[in-house]
Amino acid sequence: MTDHTTAERPPLKVVLLGAGTVGQEVARLLVENGGDLAARAGAPLELVGVAVRDTAKVRPGIDPSLITDDALALVTRGDVDIVIEVMGGIEPARTLMLAAMSAGASVVTANKALLAEDGATLYMAAEANGVDLYYEASVAGAIPLLRPLRESLVGDNVRRVLGIVNGTTNFILTKMDEQGADYADVLAEAQALGFAEADPTADVEGFDSAAKAAILAGLAFHTRVTINDVHREGMTGVTAADIAAARDMGFVIKLLAVAELTDDEQGVVVRVHPAMVPRSHPLAAVREAFNAVFVEADSAGQVMFYGRGAGGAPTASAVLGDIVAVGRNRVSGRRGPGESTYADLEPRSIASAYTRYYVNLQVADRPGVLATIAQVFADNGVSIQVVRQDGSGDHASLLVRTHLATDEALQRTIDLLREAPSVRSVVGVMRVEGEAGP
Repeated sequence: MTDHTTAERPPLKVVLLGAGTVGQEVARLLVENGGDLAARAGAPLELVGVAVRDTAKVRPGIDPSLITDDALALVTRGDVDIVIEVMGGIEPARTLMLAAMSAGASVVTANKALLAEDGATLYMAAEANGVDLYYEASVAGAIPLLRPLRESLVGDNVRRVLGIVNGTTNFILTKMDEQGADYADVLAEAQALGFAEADPTADVEGFDSAAKAAILAGLAFHTRVTINDVHREGMTGVTAADIAAARDMGFVIKLLAVAELTDDEQGVVVRVHPAMVPRSHPLAAVREAFNAVFVEADSAGQVMFYGRGAGGAPTASAVLGDIVAVGRNRVSGRRGPGESTYADLEPRSIASAYTRYYVNLQVADRPGVLATIAQVFADNGVSIQVVRQDGSGDHASLLVRTHLATDEALQRTIDLLREAPSVRSVVGVMRVEGEAGP
């Protein structure tokens, strides 16, 4: 359905950088839903070019006459209104987006890696050239998350962002929990089903989640945060034994992204790592490749965003939403929100974060061992919440959960326990998130 007034307006010219899974879906939706999109944007959206590396490759649904391998010429032709970047990577994506903005085009991108590494340069270019930079698709696929942070919650004070932002790792950890299988076996299953890449490093080592965490933190706390400010731990070290121990205590293990204000409200800590989550917590029920993010704010309280975090169609949905928003701005002659860094909080290390720990210790089974170990915790200002002893003799173990303490104090405690004569080995250590209380 097309509004007659809308149809009479000159079309907004759109070009696409990249025609992979997401790019092809975006191109298809631009054509198939053209009438509705025109009515929503206020003008027709005309795809006038698609830049790819291999022009010989057949791309169903895309007019071959639009295909070119000269991306720079495409984005600088002068009459382009919106450039959609879904090619990924740092270069040439950064050069092409900067050239597009210099030529007067607004940019819609899904490039989380570039935004987390050098988003400031893109923001400054958008400001200097009076154009928009939108990137809803860079985090959590189809889930409307960034725009609520940038616009809907802008009148509130966000305290914490906590969530699952990588579908591959969540799929693997879900299957490990359900099947009791080891990481390697489930990874192979995930690769066979297409949920994991042939090289899954970016996902399983937390790089993907860290980039998304940096973007979320920047929006939530009005502070410039890069991927270098994010503490990152992958989930490749999570074992079937860790999963079983978590299950026995009523927990599930998730790879979480956490961004939070420090106690003095002068800094922000951003971290990605595996964590035990109570099975009663909503995040524990987020299964397979789904994502979910909690935002905790002073007035709004706790708000949860949930949905599919990856894939061609979900990501394309977020891209199209940005295209419509940018199109409206072009038609009305205004700009959307730019970078907000007024708070200028200090990115701090995880040492200053308050966390809880689960610790699995193999210990000598003799009198006084528990008291000795408890004293190590106490000497470092760490209070024990729960302790359980399993086995006997050479197979005696202590499972300890702590109350909140600084990560620095907890890590110092672990280091001292490794050296304690009564401790044969530190079998497992993991942070605990999502528990209520001090």
